[in-house]
Amino acid sequence: MNQSRSRTPRRSDATRTAILDAARERFAADGYDRATIRAIARDANIDPSMVMRYYGNKEGLFAAAVAIDLKLPDPASLSPDRAGQALVTHFLTMWEQNEVLTALLRVGATNEAGAERMQGIFADQLLPLALRVCPDPEQAQARAALASSQLLGLALTRYVLRFPPAVALAPEEIVAWLAPTVQRYLTAPHPA
Repeated sequence: MNQSRSRTPRRSDATRTAILDAARERFAADGYDRATIRAIARDANIDPSMVMRYYGNKEGLFAAAVAIDLKLPDPASLSPDRAGQALVTHFLTMWEQNEVLTALLRVGATNEAGAERMQGIFADQLLPLALRVCPDPEQAQARAALASSQLLGLALTRYVLRFPPAVALAPEEIVAWLAPTVQRYLTAPHPA
Protein backbone atom coordinates (compact mmCIF):
# COMPACT_ATOMS: atom_id res chain seq x y z
CA MET A 1 0.00 0.00 0.00
CA ASN A 2 1.27 3.43 -0.85
CA GLN A 3 1.91 5.23 2.45
CA SER A 4 1.36 8.72 1.06
CA ARG A 5 -2.05 7.60 -0.10
CA SER A 6 -3.02 6.29 3.36
CA ARG A 7 -2.09 9.62 4.98
CA THR A 8 -3.90 11.82 2.48
CA PRO A 9 -7.65 12.09 3.00
CA ARG A 10 -9.59 10.92 0.01
CA ARG A 11 -11.65 13.42 -1.94
CA SER A 12 -14.81 11.47 -1.07
CA ASP A 13 -14.03 11.92 2.65
CA ALA A 14 -13.73 15.68 2.16
CA THR A 15 -16.99 15.71 0.20
CA ARG A 16 -18.81 13.72 2.88
CA THR A 17 -17.48 16.04 5.56
CA ALA A 18 -18.61 19.11 3.61
CA ILE A 19 -22.07 17.61 3.11
CA LEU A 20 -22.46 16.69 6.78
CA ASP A 21 -21.24 20.08 7.97
CA ALA A 22 -23.66 21.85 5.64
CA ALA A 23 -26.50 19.50 6.61
CA ARG A 24 -25.97 20.09 10.32
CA GLU A 25 -26.03 23.84 9.85
CA ARG A 26 -29.07 23.71 7.57
CA PHE A 27 -31.03 21.33 9.81
CA ALA A 28 -30.19 23.52 12.81
CA ALA A 29 -31.24 26.71 11.04
CA ASP A 30 -34.26 25.48 9.07
CA GLY A 31 -35.41 22.32 10.81
CA TYR A 32 -35.92 19.01 9.09
CA ASP A 33 -39.00 19.88 7.07
CA ARG A 34 -37.68 23.12 5.57
CA ALA A 35 -34.12 21.95 4.93
CA THR A 36 -33.68 20.76 1.36
CA ILE A 37 -31.11 18.63 -0.39
CA ARG A 38 -30.56 21.47 -2.88
CA ALA A 39 -29.87 24.03 -0.15
CA ILE A 40 -27.52 21.65 1.65
CA ALA A 41 -25.67 20.88 -1.59
CA ARG A 42 -25.40 24.61 -2.36
CA ASP A 43 -24.00 25.23 1.14
CA ALA A 44 -21.48 22.41 0.62
CA ASN A 45 -20.61 23.77 -2.84
CA ILE A 46 -21.41 20.48 -4.58
CA ASP A 47 -24.02 19.09 -6.93
CA PRO A 48 -27.21 17.76 -5.24
CA SER A 49 -26.65 14.39 -6.92
CA MET A 50 -23.57 13.91 -4.71
CA VAL A 51 -25.72 14.20 -1.58
CA MET A 52 -28.01 11.52 -2.97
CA ARG A 53 -25.05 9.37 -3.98
CA TYR A 54 -23.61 9.32 -0.48
CA TYR A 55 -26.76 9.39 1.66
CA GLY A 56 -29.61 8.15 -0.55
CA ASN A 57 -32.27 10.61 0.59
CA LYS A 58 -32.99 13.33 3.11
CA GLU A 59 -33.73 10.82 5.88
CA GLY A 60 -30.41 9.08 5.32
CA LEU A 61 -28.61 12.40 5.32
CA PHE A 62 -30.35 13.48 8.51
CA ALA A 63 -29.50 10.20 10.25
CA ALA A 64 -25.83 10.62 9.29
CA ALA A 65 -25.77 14.29 10.23
CA VAL A 66 -27.09 13.68 13.71
CA ALA A 67 -25.32 10.41 14.41
CA ILE A 68 -23.74 11.34 17.67
CA ASP A 69 -21.85 9.67 20.41
CA LEU A 70 -22.62 11.48 23.65
CA LYS A 71 -19.35 10.11 25.03
CA LEU A 72 -20.94 9.59 28.41
CA PRO A 73 -18.71 8.43 31.23
CA ASP A 74 -18.34 4.67 31.47
CA PRO A 75 -21.15 3.60 33.83
CA ALA A 76 -18.79 1.25 35.66
CA SER A 77 -16.43 4.13 36.47
CA LEU A 78 -19.16 6.42 37.74
CA SER A 79 -19.84 6.78 41.43
CA PRO A 80 -23.63 6.52 41.89
CA ASP A 81 -23.64 9.40 44.39
CA ARG A 82 -21.92 11.72 41.85
CA ALA A 83 -23.90 10.73 38.77
CA GLY A 84 -25.98 13.92 38.67
CA GLN A 85 -22.96 16.18 38.76
CA ALA A 86 -21.09 14.06 36.21
CA LEU A 87 -24.03 14.08 33.79
CA VAL A 88 -24.80 17.78 34.03
CA THR A 89 -21.12 18.71 33.69
CA HIS A 90 -20.72 16.35 30.75
CA PHE A 91 -23.81 17.51 28.90
CA LEU A 92 -23.02 21.16 29.46
CA THR A 93 -19.57 20.62 28.00
CA MET A 94 -21.07 18.73 25.04
CA TRP A 95 -23.65 21.44 24.33
CA GLU A 96 -21.04 24.18 24.55
CA GLN A 97 -18.81 22.42 22.03
CA ASN A 98 -21.17 20.62 19.66
CA GLU A 99 -23.69 22.28 17.36
CA VAL A 100 -24.94 18.87 16.25
CA LEU A 101 -26.77 18.52 19.55
CA THR A 102 -28.49 21.86 19.00
CA ALA A 103 -29.51 20.81 15.50
CA LEU A 104 -30.83 17.52 16.81
CA LEU A 105 -32.82 19.25 19.54
CA ARG A 106 -34.37 21.72 17.10
CA VAL A 107 -35.36 19.01 14.67
CA GLY A 108 -36.43 16.59 17.40
CA ALA A 109 -38.87 19.12 18.76
CA THR A 110 -40.62 19.58 15.42
CA ASN A 111 -40.17 16.38 13.43
CA GLU A 112 -41.04 12.75 14.08
CA ALA A 113 -37.84 11.42 12.51
CA GLY A 114 -35.81 13.78 14.67
CA ALA A 115 -37.71 12.81 17.79
CA GLU A 116 -37.14 9.13 17.04
CA ARG A 117 -33.44 9.78 16.52
CA MET A 118 -33.20 11.57 19.86
CA GLN A 119 -35.11 8.79 21.60
CA GLY A 120 -32.71 6.24 20.18
CA ILE A 121 -29.62 8.17 21.22
CA PHE A 122 -30.85 8.63 24.76
CA ALA A 123 -32.09 5.04 25.07
CA ASP A 124 -28.84 3.59 23.75
CA GLN A 125 -26.49 5.90 25.62
CA LEU A 126 -28.17 7.30 28.75
CA LEU A 127 -30.18 4.26 29.80
CA PRO A 128 -27.10 2.10 30.58
CA LEU A 129 -25.88 4.80 32.94
CA ALA A 130 -29.28 5.01 34.65
CA LEU A 131 -29.36 1.21 34.97
CA ARG A 132 -26.00 1.34 36.74
CA VAL A 133 -26.86 4.01 39.32
CA CYS A 134 -30.58 3.78 40.03
CA PRO A 135 -31.71 1.68 43.00
CA ASP A 136 -34.34 -0.30 41.06
CA PRO A 137 -33.53 -1.39 37.48
CA GLU A 138 -37.26 -1.49 36.67
CA GLN A 139 -37.36 2.28 37.21
CA ALA A 140 -34.29 3.02 35.06
CA GLN A 141 -36.25 4.06 31.96
CA ALA A 142 -38.46 6.49 33.88
CA ARG A 143 -35.49 7.88 35.78
CA ALA A 144 -33.46 8.32 32.58
CA ALA A 145 -36.44 10.12 31.02
CA LEU A 146 -36.70 12.47 33.99
CA ALA A 147 -32.98 13.21 33.90
CA SER A 148 -33.29 13.82 30.15
CA SER A 149 -36.12 16.27 30.75
CA GLN A 150 -33.80 18.42 32.85
CA LEU A 151 -30.84 18.18 30.50
CA LEU A 152 -32.89 18.82 27.37
CA GLY A 153 -34.85 21.60 29.07
CA LEU A 154 -31.58 23.35 29.85
CA ALA A 155 -30.40 22.88 26.28
CA LEU A 156 -33.66 24.21 24.87
CA THR A 157 -33.64 27.36 27.01
CA ARG A 158 -29.87 28.03 26.76
CA TYR A 159 -28.98 27.03 23.19
CA VAL A 160 -32.17 27.06 21.11
CA LEU A 161 -34.54 29.62 22.60
CA ARG A 162 -31.60 31.51 24.13
CA PHE A 163 -33.44 32.81 27.18
CA PRO A 164 -31.14 35.61 28.43
CA PRO A 165 -31.07 34.40 32.07
CA ALA A 166 -30.21 30.85 30.96
CA VAL A 167 -27.52 32.09 28.57
CA ALA A 168 -26.06 34.34 31.28
CA LEU A 169 -25.56 31.56 33.81
CA ALA A 170 -21.98 30.45 34.29
CA PRO A 171 -21.44 26.73 33.73
CA GLU A 172 -20.54 26.26 37.41
CA GLU A 173 -23.88 27.81 38.42
CA ILE A 174 -25.77 25.52 36.09
CA VAL A 175 -24.05 22.47 37.53
CA ALA A 176 -24.74 23.67 41.08
CA TRP A 177 -28.45 24.20 40.35
CA LEU A 178 -29.16 21.24 38.11
CA ALA A 179 -26.93 18.42 39.40
CA PRO A 180 -28.90 17.81 42.63
CA THR A 181 -32.15 17.49 40.66
CA VAL A 182 -30.66 15.04 38.16
CA GLN A 183 -29.07 13.15 41.05
CA ARG A 184 -32.43 12.87 42.79
CA TYR A 185 -34.07 11.58 39.63
CA LEU A 186 -31.42 8.90 39.24
CA THR A 187 -30.86 7.70 42.79
CA ALA A 188 -33.48 8.92 45.29
CA PRO A 189 -36.02 6.46 46.64
CA HIS A 190 -39.15 6.19 44.54
CA PRO A 191 -41.76 8.68 45.79
CA ALA A 192 -44.57 6.83 47.53
